[in-house]
Amino acid sequence: MNLNPWLAQPAVKPLLFVAALGPCAWLLYGAFANTLGPNPAEALIRGTGDWTLRFLCLVLAVTPMRQFTGWHALARWRRMLGLFAFFYGSLHFCAYAWLDMGFEPDAILKDIVKRPFILVGSAALLLMLPLAATSFNRAIRALGAARWQALHRAVYAVALLGVLHFFWMRAGKKNFLEVAVYASIIGALLGWRVVRAARRP
Repeated sequence: MNLNPWLAQPAVKPLLFVAALGPCAWLLYGAFANTLGPNPAEALIRGTGDWTLRFLCLVLAVTPMRQFTGWHALARWRRMLGLFAFFYGSLHFCAYAWLDMGFEPDAILKDIVKRPFILVGSAALLLMLPLAATSFNRAIRALGAARWQALHRAVYAVALLGVLHFFWMRAGKKNFLEVAVYASIIGALLGWRVVRAARRP
């Protein structure tokens, strides 16, 4: 089934934008309506972190989906999905910095150095910053296509650091089911790329 004509419709991208904002709106509504459970701060931090990983998975899934389905119009969505991954990652860090640390820079820096899973998560967010900053056509022209592509391969490292951050965060509670799901998805998406690269002449 060829969905390219439907996916290429101008209205699809704004609808995707609104849908991608949905989780943020739901978390904000829950915070104001007091429906996030007994620990709203943890729910906000966890929720934004979960959606960061989900959007990273979607970004990595675009190219395999294009290859398997022939729906090349999916490429139009990759930039927006990547920016939303950065958006939710930034919200995740801000929620931690505000709700856990009270926006105290010294306390945040000490906590990052002290706790490896926060250090890894912060490193992933820092890696996402240049990707978000160079996600526009002008940056592609300025860097050149080859250098731009090389830079944006850092998304693979971001995804691995994100899973490691999640794993260490869950290690204290010995709850690895969700970690295994994300690790399997990201492992499969990265593994597909490794196999594809190995088959090239």
